[in-house]
Amino acid sequence: MDFNVKKLVRDAGTALSRVVQLTEEKLGTSEKTELDAHFENLAERSDTTKLWTEKILRDTEAVLTPNPGNRVEDFLFDKIEKKRPNRLSNLEYLGLDMMEAGNDFGPGTSYGNALIKVGQCQQRLGQSERDFITAANHCYITPLRKFLDGEMKTIIKERSLLESKRLDLDACKNRLRKARSMQGQQNKEGVSPEVLLEQAEKDLRVAQSEFDRQAEITKLLLEGISSSHAGHLRCLQEFAETQVRYHAQCHQIMQDLQRELGSTQSACDSASAPAPMLRVNSEEVDLTTPIMSPVQDLQFTVSD
Repeated sequence: MDFNVKKLVRDAGTALSRVVQLTEEKLGTSEKTELDAHFENLAERSDTTKLWTEKILRDTEAVLTPNPGNRVEDFLFDKIEKKRPNRLSNLEYLGLDMMEAGNDFGPGTSYGNALIKVGQCQQRLGQSERDFITAANHCYITPLRKFLDGEMKTIIKERSLLESKRLDLDACKNRLRKARSMQGQQNKEGVSPEVLLEQAEKDLRVAQSEFDRQAEITKLLLEGISSSHAGHLRCLQEFAETQVRYHAQCHQIMQDLQRELGSTQSACDSASAPAPMLRVNSEEVDLTTPIMSPVQDLQFTVSD
C-alpha cells in the first residue's frame, strides 16, 4: 500500500513537472531540446503517411460500399468478429425484378424474353461486383486498416512517450541550471547547494539516458515506414489487378447480352417483316394472298 502511494505521488510529481515545463516553453521562458533534422523528416513523413492512408481507406470503402449505413454495419460486425450480413446489391435487386416482370409478361413474348435475359445479366453483374468487393477488401482494405491499427498506433504511442521523456529531460536541465546558480547561497530548506547540484546532475544523466534510448526506438519505428510504403505498393497493385479483372468480366457479360438481344431482335424483325409484293401490269400484288385462276373467274351460260 505504501509503495502504491509513493508511486502515485511520484507519478503526480512527474506529470506536474511536465506541465510546468510545457507551459514555460509555450511562454518562451524555458529552452526546448530539439531533435535532429533527419528525425524530424521521418516524423513528418509518418504524419503524412497516416493522413493519406486514412483518407484513401475511407474513399476506397465508400467506393466499394456506397451506402454509409452499410459501412457502419460492416464496421460493427468486424469489431465483434461476426460474419457480415449477406445483403443483395442494387444490381441484383434490379435483376430479380426484371426476371419477375419478364415471367409475368410471358417468356414467349419478345419483351418478356428480353426482360428475363437482361435480368439474368444484372444478376451476373451483381455477383461479379460482390466478388470484386470481397477481393478488394482482402487485398487492399484489410492491410491498410491493419497498418493503421497496428504499426501506426505503435509509432504514435512511442512518439508520445518520447515527448514525455523530452519534457523530463528539459525539466532536469532547468533544475541543474538553478542548482548551479544557487552555488554559494544558503538554501531555505537547509539542504546544501552542493547536494542539490549533485542530485540535479544525477537526474539529468538518467533523463538523458532515457531520452536517448526512447529516441532510438522511435527512430527505428519511423524508418520502418519505408517498408510499409513498399507493402502498400504491392497491395495497390493487387487492388488495380482485381479491378481490371472485374471490369473485364463485366465487359464480357455485357457483350454476351448484346449478342443475345441482337439475335432476338433479328428473329423479331424477320417475323414482323412486310410480305413481298409482285408488280403485274403496273399493279402490286400481295404474294401471300391466293391468286385466283382466270378460269375460275369465267362465267358460263348454257343455252337451251
